[in-house]
Amino acid sequence: MTIFVFISSLLGLMALGVPVAFALIGCGITMMFYLGVTDPQIVVQNMWDGANSFPLLAVPFFMLAGEFMNAGGMTRRIILMAMSWVGHIRGGLGYVAVLAAVIMASLSGSAVADTAALAAVLVPMMRKAGYNVNRSCGLIACGGIIAPVIPPSIAMILYGVTGGVSITKLFMAGIVPGVLMGVAIMLAWRWSIGKDNVQAEPKRTMPERIKATRESLWALALPLVIVGGLKFGVFTPTEAAVIAAVYSLLVGLLVYREIKPAQVYDLFYRAAETTAVIMFLVSAAGVSAWLITTANIPQQLAELVQPMMDNKMLLTFALMVLVLLVGTALDFTPTVLIMTPVLMPVLKQAGIDPVYFGVLFIMNNAIGLVTPPVGTVLNVVCGVAKIPMSGAIKGVMPFMIAQTIVMFLLVAFPQIVMWPLQMMLR
Repeated sequence: MTIFVFISSLLGLMALGVPVAFALIGCGITMMFYLGVTDPQIVVQNMWDGANSFPLLAVPFFMLAGEFMNAGGMTRRIILMAMSWVGHIRGGLGYVAVLAAVIMASLSGSAVADTAALAAVLVPMMRKAGYNVNRSCGLIACGGIIAPVIPPSIAMILYGVTGGVSITKLFMAGIVPGVLMGVAIMLAWRWSIGKDNVQAEPKRTMPERIKATRESLWALALPLVIVGGLKFGVFTPTEAAVIAAVYSLLVGLLVYREIKPAQVYDLFYRAAETTAVIMFLVSAAGVSAWLITTANIPQQLAELVQPMMDNKMLLTFALMVLVLLVGTALDFTPTVLIMTPVLMPVLKQAGIDPVYFGVLFIMNNAIGLVTPPVGTVLNVVCGVAKIPMSGAIKGVMPFMIAQTIVMFLLVAFPQIVMWPLQMMLR
């Protein structure tokens, strides 16, 4: 009955059009009345505790870094570098999109920002070259959702803070799965354009390739600094976020000189707006998380899945299906904040590594960003490309299926995630 009250109050408020953050608070208050706990101080205290976390300081700094990268020309140079190497291959602009998406994912950690930047540059070029626009937009959208999986990842920070999991380990564990997501959609792209009559970009000379690569080195150095610093314990994920923001600002101001001093305030303001939305959701989720624990919902869920507790692979598969269904109805951040406190005790009871599960969980939620009806990233690419949602849904299907196959492949073979993590942390 407690689970029913929790789900019905949350979904009911959202169905009435209440914003997710307020729906989470309303759900918490409903649970309080159901449990006979009516002290309003609980709401305020748990909202404060939900956001009062040092690791969460990484969120505004990574958001700021993303703004500086896009405004400072780092993103554009990455796309040009990728185009110089693979643009001339048949279907080359698609490979450029995926390669650029993987590199950009290691810079910003924001699926929406990466997708918007890629679509703005590549969609007009792909349209002019005769590519199917719907399919091209679907590819770019699925390339964009690699960002939450490859470090630095804002989603992994939220999961790590909410679930009490090492963010450094999550970052290291996400590298190989993120690359596999990119490889999967490249293969799907090669298969899907088999009979299309498209124009290839002119082949660049080696001096042109070297020049494009040299110009992008400042951008390419950042993920190496972040991953290397985390691996060798030079700094924490929060400190890495500060380094990323300062580095990208200095490169944009002093090296590429595409950020003007007058722009800096607006970039700070945009990053602050996005951060405020995320942090308010985190605060609101703090109320629900406390009530979830108080109402013993995780134990009730554990009892429901008790027949699968002895089979880790089967339980992980079932939880992935559950999260996949939830992701079609809820946006990324609310799903992470709501589901993590519910699932974490079940994982511990079943003996499933929370780092391993966290990577799959984030992948699953990332795929939810391109599934209707919510599909935030799909909406972004539709807006940039000016195409109807129905066309984007059709175009995204082969790539979404490819990434879903990768996710369930990792369920069947967890060593694909865990072995590289163990090697990196030696």
